[in-house]
Amino acid sequence: MRRLFVLGCLVAASLLRPTVAAADSLSYVGLGIRPPTAEWGIMVAEGATQAMAGHWWLIVFPGLALALAVFAFNLLGDALRDMFDIRSR
Repeated sequence: MRRLFVLGCLVAASLLRPTVAAADSLSYVGLGIRPPTAEWGIMVAEGATQAMAGHWWLIVFPGLALALAVFAFNLLGDALRDMFDIRSR
């Protein structure tokens, strides 16, 4: 039972990374969740319009948060796969 739970977590962690990236990409181009709901894609898109006016932090910090979140989910999925994949031993 424990092994099944861990394998389920492995699948969820590996599927979450592309889901986050896809949702934020759609929000960036205007096809995702509409404002005023806070989402990193919306923040990056709104920051892109303000970046030319010298407000660079409005695009940099949401972009870094998005990149770090996707990277963290990727590392989590890889670590779980390495820990529980029988074929790699």
